[in-house]
Amino acid sequence: MADHIATGQLLANKAEKKLFCCCALFGSNYQDAAELFLKSAKSFKLAKSWEKAGSIFIKSAKCHIKLDNKFDAAKAYVDASHCFNKTSRKGAITCLNQAVTIFTEIGQHIMAARYCKEIGELYELDQDIENARSYFERAAELFDFRGDSTTSVIQCKQKVAQFSAQLQQYQKAIKIYEDIAQQSLNNNLLKYGVRGYLLNSGLCELCRGDIVAITNALERYQDLDLTFSKTREYKFLADLAASIDNEDVANFTRVVKEFESITRLVYHYVSRPE
Repeated sequence: MADHIATGQLLANKAEKKLFCCCALFGSNYQDAAELFLKSAKSFKLAKSWEKAGSIFIKSAKCHIKLDNKFDAAKAYVDASHCFNKTSRKGAITCLNQAVTIFTEIGQHIMAARYCKEIGELYELDQDIENARSYFERAAELFDFRGDSTTSVIQCKQKVAQFSAQLQQYQKAIKIYEDIAQQSLNNNLLKYGVRGYLLNSGLCELCRGDIVAITNALERYQDLDLTFSKTREYKFLADLAASIDNEDVANFTRVVKEFESITRLVYHYVSRPE
């Protein structure tokens, strides 16, 4: 480890000299410095000196920006973020935001989406649901830039719906779940998730507590997917709605337990009737 740190510091010093020598206005100096900073950062990374490695990757990124090598600059910010993530999620998020901005500017929308999603995951780990939802929503928009309903788009939209439900913004969650169910119906890779999306949408309807809306939703789901009325998910939602309508807490509890004996529920979607 000591050898890696010594090597890293030596390379960093050489890079700094390149920047501050009398010829620093020439692009070749920035190119040489960028490469030296990159090698330095990798040495500090091998030594598991994460903060130092991250700060040196940032210096490499700034050199690439001077050279207008935006793609390489963005990659260096990503490398920095992965180092900072070992010690500070805040630092990791800051660097990933820089990378997302650059990738978006140069039209690398898939790369920008990937790292927006990564930021969302970091905020989720911190239980910052508002920011997590915002970044998953942005990631979905970037993945869907060309109008494709890919698995990545669906995954991000699921997260947005989940966080909206956790924030008790049920109407927004319902719309997203129904939209991704519709998008998935004609996709052989995605269609098997449709009944799960409709289940989640129905649970959000139940949380709103409007029996008429729940009944209408079940009819809407049957129109959307002709097979849905034959599923366990449909029966579960219908039984829950009936229990709420009859104010039958015991039956509500029984129905939930029976369903959970096979399929685990996420409790923040399901509330017992008062």
